[in-house]
Amino acid sequence: MFDATPFLRLYARWRNQQLNTLNPTETQRKQLLGLVRHAASTKFGKMHGFSSINSIEDYQRQVPLRKYEDFWRDFWQESFPVLTDCTWPGTIPYFPVSSGTSSGTTKYIPYSREMLKSNTKAGTDLLIHHVTNRPHSRLMGGKSFMLGGSTDLTNAAPGIYFGDLSGISVKELPWWAKMRYFPPADLALLKNWEEKIDTLASLSLSEDIRMISGVPAWMLIFFDKLNSLRPEAQGKIGRIYENLEMVVHGGVNFAPYVDRFRELLAHSHAELREVYPASEGFIAVGDRGYGDGLRMNLDHGIFFEFVPLEELESAQPTRHWIGNVQQDVNYAIILTTCAGLWSYVIGDTVRFVDTKTPRVLVTGRTSYYLSAFGEHLIAEEIEDGIATAAHETGTEVSDFTVGPVFPERSGELGGHIYVVEFANSLPSGETLARFQQTLDARLCKRNEDYEAHRSEGFGLKAPEILPVAPGFFAEWMRRRGKLGGQNKVPRIITKLEMLKEVVDLAKQSGQSAQAIG
Repeated sequence: MFDATPFLRLYARWRNQQLNTLNPTETQRKQLLGLVRHAASTKFGKMHGFSSINSIEDYQRQVPLRKYEDFWRDFWQESFPVLTDCTWPGTIPYFPVSSGTSSGTTKYIPYSREMLKSNTKAGTDLLIHHVTNRPHSRLMGGKSFMLGGSTDLTNAAPGIYFGDLSGISVKELPWWAKMRYFPPADLALLKNWEEKIDTLASLSLSEDIRMISGVPAWMLIFFDKLNSLRPEAQGKIGRIYENLEMVVHGGVNFAPYVDRFRELLAHSHAELREVYPASEGFIAVGDRGYGDGLRMNLDHGIFFEFVPLEELESAQPTRHWIGNVQQDVNYAIILTTCAGLWSYVIGDTVRFVDTKTPRVLVTGRTSYYLSAFGEHLIAEEIEDGIATAAHETGTEVSDFTVGPVFPERSGELGGHIYVVEFANSLPSGETLARFQQTLDARLCKRNEDYEAHRSEGFGLKAPEILPVAPGFFAEWMRRRGKLGGQNKVPRIITKLEMLKEVVDLAKQSGQSAQAIG
């Protein structure tokens, strides 16, 4: 295959110069005012007086924060799927379908031609950062493997489609990317995840794979399949894909997976690179090493706002933007986009690690934290606790979920139950006990409310660890009809029926050892 990396490197020089001189504050101000001017004649623009908006302050005064349900009820539902000049000029051609992580509510997110360009630009920036960090890269000399959901789209009306975001992305791949894309179109359409894994693993062995991307948990399942086909590789992916340069991950906190991925990629040429894509827009990409934060895409047709999480449900929340955010504050992220989302609460939380060149870490979900007893644990703290416990005990965690356990009798304390899938085999009772103690100690160190509840013993007993063997969560997701693609195991389950379902399955499957805690 013709190696286009030299041309990518030439473009990278120009783009890096652009990025290095970019003024974050002025760039974001121009993005917002440009979006407002472009949509002034839409139904939404007229309703909110876009023609009179000349500043960020004007905009925030005239446009309130909204969630998906508000947009659906007030602007989209009546004419769906044909949205013409509604919240964005013209007719929306695509709708990525998003079910959320735990709610199960189907969402149809508008996706315009301008958003397609925005996502393409973000994907290209990802490649730019890679070749900048790897001067001898030959990334474009082989195939890029996207391990996603089915690319099959539903034709909802003439010229209007909805389906998995990966399907929309594949349908609209630029010409230079199509010739380097794997899997082929007929196999990308497969909806049966297990069949897809088996087929793609075998076929990919004869391909020159230079990059692979996907949700970490599903990539691990895929890598396990690869290793079963090539046992002589001894669990090293670099011995299977010898020219592999980059493993792109996103969608969940990577901390619980990082040790296992590093082991899989040991002695290879591959690097880990994180991305922050959402159905609503491509928010940020990793331009440095793992853990150094993701560089926000500030000139891609998206305007960002940030509300301190504790203020999100208040009547008058404080709305920050790139010009006045602070480091180490847990913010709910709010998007205004070139697809007609205006101050849209996407449900994610982030924390800035750098404000000069804005970089964030994804910390969790706005409705996705554990505080059944006033402990106020966010997903980032829980994931860090699991990762620390795994590292300290020498175990590998493939996936996990946690939920509250309420007292059944007077005098009992409530607590948390963790269903933890370990790679390879179940740890011994002694190792599990150390895992539990390390997790508990780490959470106490990270969170004062949790520490107070645990140390004073008035609201929280020690965490319970319910270990399950490899494949447990894949089976649970299969039973829920959520296996594969962009579906993710919910990290925190607050719905008691769902929690009971996963705990009962763990106990009844015969895969679980005795619980610790």
